[in-house]
Amino acid sequence: MKYNLDKLNELSGGDKEFNQTIITTFLQETPEDFKGLEKAIDTQDFSAIYQYAHKIKPNADLLGIDKLKDQMLTIESHARGDMDIESIKGLSTSASIEFQAAYQELNNYIK
Repeated sequence: MKYNLDKLNELSGGDKEFNQTIITTFLQETPEDFKGLEKAIDTQDFSAIYQYAHKIKPNADLLGIDKLKDQMLTIESHARGDMDIESIKGLSTSASIEFQAAYQELNNYIK
């Protein structure tokens, strides 16, 4: 399983409706964030790369998608240091794959 809802359940007190709202919002907004991240990488806009990674990271953390959270943390760090764009591209590709897998599982969970 690509996610763990323990943090979300702790925050919500187990409120299923609240959890569903958070998950649905994540599923709706994060694909656009990844598109923005990809565009920022293409233009080598390190500030925007950082901002998109920073936006995705806490949501991944809340939903227990730890690998995605860690990848976003690394992208943030690389973007802050204007590191090699190729390493950021590789991290972003891996993160996108991780997100897609979690997306499918979470989408099935809320149905």
